[in-house]
Amino acid sequence: MGYTVRCTRTFSSASTAHLCKTGAMAAEFETPEPTTAPKRAPWARRVAALEDRFHRFRQRLARRRGLVPVVIPYSGYGGPGWIRVLGRVVLARPEDDDVATQRTDPGRIRGWRSFVSIPVADSIVTVRAEGQEFVVQADRGGVVDVDVMIGLEPGIREISLAVEGSDPVHARVFVADPDARLGIVSDIDDTVMVTALPRPFLAAWNTFVLDEHARRPVPGMAVLLERLAREHAGAPIVYVSTGAWNVAPTLARFLGRHLYPAGPLLLTDWGPTHDRLFRSGREHKRESLARLAREFPQIKWVLIGDDGQHDEELYREFALAHPDNVAAIAIRQLSIPEAVFAGGRSHAEDEPEHVGGPWVWAPDGAGLAERLAEVGILER
Repeated sequence: MGYTVRCTRTFSSASTAHLCKTGAMAAEFETPEPTTAPKRAPWARRVAALEDRFHRFRQRLARRRGLVPVVIPYSGYGGPGWIRVLGRVVLARPEDDDVATQRTDPGRIRGWRSFVSIPVADSIVTVRAEGQEFVVQADRGGVVDVDVMIGLEPGIREISLAVEGSDPVHARVFVADPDARLGIVSDIDDTVMVTALPRPFLAAWNTFVLDEHARRPVPGMAVLLERLAREHAGAPIVYVSTGAWNVAPTLARFLGRHLYPAGPLLLTDWGPTHDRLFRSGREHKRESLARLAREFPQIKWVLIGDDGQHDEELYREFALAHPDNVAAIAIRQLSIPEAVFAGGRSHAEDEPEHVGGPWVWAPDGAGLAERLAEVGILER
């Protein structure tokens, strides 16, 4: 005997609906619309419609060449009674399972390759977890970002995703321990990975040009994050970046190669929306932090970023709005060359008052570890 629960929830820019199959009850949940609708620019809607038509045209040509939909799985996370499933549906050749499994040959890998993939809008994806099956839907960019109502044991769990009869691919989901009281949120560019490029060119260079093996980790940051994860067992670790979902496999390989602790990546989908021509990276980070506060109200977060972008401003806003959800704010100080490329440093460490938990600054992971030990976040 089976029942279908339709859950329509919107937590972020990836607005998706999903059907949750359970064996217990049937109900319908819907997040109420905001009282004030966002102002929509007619030209933005037209550009978004043109992009949709272009992708449909590419899909038709690709399917004629024999390409089929596959799911690129991303790491997700969850809590008691729910998990957040992340992935992306693109077209690929049937024999090219490297796209789905994220395997790569040992040669040189350029980020631009991920942007020639063809997304499949509004795809129906089957998610299987612990013997249960859920049917979810991707958004117009092929991105799967949905909550599934299922209770999994804390720790790293494995689920599978499949689309249109394709072979299932496996994704990891970190389920936070309900007793966990501390979590880690970390920026990526110039926080865990050295970029040292002018901000106007940073995204394009990292995405389209740079060989992923040439990216350098920030000294000591992997050790810092590993210590935080080890000393606070069961704590969720989340990496937040303004990068596009297309580069998620590249970033995941970088983090794994340099021994950063595993954790989901919260990225964004570039390109026009019905409201604006380009998505706001700052708004993406702001919404991601607010969502984490809603999903884990019992957790205090160690927020890690750098002083060359907007991390300090965003973390200060978050601390003001959610003072009970901040354990500490750790800011990596850019070197002089990095600061020149980044357009300067904020010098927020010179301000007399800082909201939220303790604020610490240092130029690398070792220095931040010392400062966090001084304020009691890490053991001495």
